[in-house]
Amino acid sequence: MTDLQKYVDLTVEIITSDGRVIVGTLKGFDQTTNVILAGCHERIFSENEGVERVALGLYIIRGDNICLIGELDQERDASIDLSEIRAAPITDISRR
Repeated sequence: MTDLQKYVDLTVEIITSDGRVIVGTLKGFDQTTNVILAGCHERIFSENEGVERVALGLYIIRGDNICLIGELDQERDASIDLSEIRAAPITDISRR
């Protein structure tokens, strides 16, 4: 759990179990890895169009819905033209 502490106040990218990609500033978390993101947006991928960016603002994500959390290199991210990216959306992870 303390590993998340180093990401507080940094920009992170989260991939959820339903395939969503959410980017924002990590503001806090709890013992069950529920996270609070500020100034966040969702990136929606498509095979036919560029990446759509949907503003979400302040957002809470339940820990049991998180597959991956990683720091986002803002300089590198800014150099990528997301309107040129074509990719299939990530599929849901089935729970058994």
